[in-house]
Amino acid sequence: MSVPSQAKPSVIAIRNLRNGFGSVIIHEKLDLDIHRGEVVALVGGSGSGKTTLLRSIIMLLQPISGSIKLFGQEIVGIDEQAAFQLRRRFGMLFQQGALFSSLTVRENVGVPLREHTSLSTKDIAEIADLKIALAGLPADAGGKLPRELSGGMLKRAALARALALDPALLFLDEPTAGLDPVSAGAFDELVAQLKKSLGLTVVMVTHDLDTLWQTTDRVAFLGEKRVIGYAPMAELTRSEHPLIRAYFEGPRGRAAENRRAE
Repeated sequence: MSVPSQAKPSVIAIRNLRNGFGSVIIHEKLDLDIHRGEVVALVGGSGSGKTTLLRSIIMLLQPISGSIKLFGQEIVGIDEQAAFQLRRRFGMLFQQGALFSSLTVRENVGVPLREHTSLSTKDIAEIADLKIALAGLPADAGGKLPRELSGGMLKRAALARALALDPALLFLDEPTAGLDPVSAGAFDELVAQLKKSLGLTVVMVTHDLDTLWQTTDRVAFLGEKRVIGYAPMAELTRSEHPLIRAYFEGPRGRAAENRRAE
């Protein structure tokens, strides 16, 4: 369970959240605070509602009840115009990248700029190239189509698009899924660098235990329809809760912790 901090303002504040589909309740009395400038991961077993929670926070799913505040603004029941304005303040990287296949990388990165600003075509292209470089892609990547990119480059292109509007808050859905260990490690390093250099608050859903150890400040463990553990990895992995122990004490969990200690 999270405890509100007076020292750090909450970019995301969730109280008494209830989510469900028909008669199936996914979240019940869920509370969570995410502070400015930290990297937080949402983890848990299958069916624990990680993606449902993420979709609620980014206003793709309307909760049954409760409160979600982004930057201090209530979003449960928010009207579409207010939601449109608020979406300018965060970026989203979807698991499969979700790039438009018929657009070049530069054009994909420019989509949010065309949607939310009145910048000229020339200015949009220049900003897109800056974001492409920021995501660690070579200059010639801007003119390529998504199908011409490797898995790691595709993730970086999607990240460049998520950064297009200079967001204060970045959401990542399984950012290293499908990547080889080297590419996944490089992406983790990139996220850490961006957090440090841009002061980003990052919220991710991930099953990658190496990512949890290497990039997060805190990890929120979902189970029993709520957050049953919320702490840095070194503390969370010592939890006595049976669901948390089962998740982290398997061979993969021990291997990830050992790699961190090396």
